[in-house]
Amino acid sequence: MTLQINAAFDGGNIRLVELSGEGDDWTCDLEIVRDHQSDFYQWFYFRAAGLRGKRVTFRIVNAGQSAYPFGWPGYRTRASTDLAAWRMIDTRYDGGVLQFDWTGTGDLAWFAYFAPFTMEMHARLVARIAACPGVTHRELGQTLDGQAIDYLRLGSGAKQVWLYGRQHPGESMTEFWMEGALDWLTSDAAAPLLAAATVHVVPNMNPDGTRRGHLRTNAAGVNLNREWHAPSPERSPEVLCVLREMDRTGVTFAMDVHGDEAIPANFIAGFEGIPSWTDAHGAKFYDFGRRLAAHSRDFQTELGYERSAPGKANLSMSTNQLAERFGAVSVTLEMPFKDHDPNPDAAFGWSPERSRELGVSCLEVVAEMIDGL
Repeated sequence: MTLQINAAFDGGNIRLVELSGEGDDWTCDLEIVRDHQSDFYQWFYFRAAGLRGKRVTFRIVNAGQSAYPFGWPGYRTRASTDLAAWRMIDTRYDGGVLQFDWTGTGDLAWFAYFAPFTMEMHARLVARIAACPGVTHRELGQTLDGQAIDYLRLGSGAKQVWLYGRQHPGESMTEFWMEGALDWLTSDAAAPLLAAATVHVVPNMNPDGTRRGHLRTNAAGVNLNREWHAPSPERSPEVLCVLREMDRTGVTFAMDVHGDEAIPANFIAGFEGIPSWTDAHGAKFYDFGRRLAAHSRDFQTELGYERSAPGKANLSMSTNQLAERFGAVSVTLEMPFKDHDPNPDAAFGWSPERSRELGVSCLEVVAEMIDGL
């Protein structure tokens, strides 16, 4: 049986360049497809069929020109035979080519940059949470492809907590984090937080990019996390409808959930450099990081991004815009495509389950701090 490659499904991304081999040994050259109307690419997700009895070397030949090639060294591909468990497999990066091997004991296997969270999974998550007592669901708006921007509200307290993620659709760990957070919010454990705060959740800011298999952009090739200063219906309706609702409710605390290609750890970034920065405002952000590091083995504060210089914050990014616009304690959370090296897992690396658990840990810390925010 000839080896067959397919990515024509929800979230899929790969292009077959060349297939060579005979008998048991095969080489499969592939390319990641660029985001529509954009030069960004790094996310891949594809299926290989006809694998039984074959030894295959998969080569992503354009990895060196991807958006973040510095993220490939030390990275390990995720592979699955059941679309449930995604294990890391040995991966090599040399000369701009990303390579991994597979020996087929079954006919089918799937390979991805990280465990996928598809739009079908998103729909099931929203349906399940929307049916829980005390949850209100609304469609805040629609994407350029006509998909819904789903919004979930819980609680009745005066403080306004916003959780939103997946502005960059290839960062699929984000929605696993949302799943963990939403499961906690609909449990009895969340009662004190929901008495003190109203919690607003947008689990997926970029449905179009998610379904199309993009790394970083929406259907128009726009990076949503550079649109928060002036979103528009033509370029960024996703941001426009969410920011309108934030303007209506106000924002006390906000968390924008992401994934980082290069740094092998979980970390947060803040709003240093906004025009209205004060040390008292910033102290609440730093306190959140310290508390989370003490609370979870899967978080640390040593590694992270460089801070913006005074007055140099980019207000087109949501964390900076919300801190400036509302005086919010605004947090960007970054999770790794590699592993959280201070607490590694040799088989699964950073994983869906650990993403869910970190979602719970983050909200437990918010609950501890809510009265002081």
